[in-house]
Amino acid sequence: MSEQQWQAAREAFAKGVFAYPTEAVFGLGCDPSNDEFIEKLLDLKQRVPEKGLILLAADYSQVLPYIDDQAIGQDKRFQVFSHWPGPVTLILPAKKSVSTLLTGGRETIAVRVTAFEPARELCRQLNSCIVSTSANLSGKPAATTADEVKQQFDDRLAWIMPGPTGGASKPSKIIDPLTNKVLRDNV
Repeated sequence: MSEQQWQAAREAFAKGVFAYPTEAVFGLGCDPSNDEFIEKLLDLKQRVPEKGLILLAADYSQVLPYIDDQAIGQDKRFQVFSHWPGPVTLILPAKKSVSTLLTGGRETIAVRVTAFEPARELCRQLNSCIVSTSANLSGKPAATTADEVKQQFDDRLAWIMPGPTGGASKPSKIIDPLTNKVLRDNV
């Protein structure tokens, strides 16, 4: 993308909710440190806050403000880092200061360090992880193109990142690496 397009991404990050391609579908995102933006995203999607949201990042350092890193034992670190970057979302201990809009009221938070380069570069350009949830109204099929995002959300988004998804046919796998429990499989 051009510098002008990245500038549009940074402006959208400062304004509210935007859409971007992920490994399988388009995602809706916003600044995870801004509860007003998170509430707007949940409202647009018609999603209940109790479900919680995923954070998408270019690297682990971007999610550190949200993770209780001290609660991850040394014996579990390989389990955590062996999945990333990649299409695997991990359930990790959340810092007590993390918004319940992100955690759904749980003591954990869902995070993914993506290997999908356009989404990774977006996080790098924003210098932040971003909220990641499928771009669709709750209960409807997820948008897989920018045109489908426009059809569902028309002008209610601050920006739609151009480009195709990564072509994966299933959403990311979700696991708790501290218990090895698979919460959603992508096979």
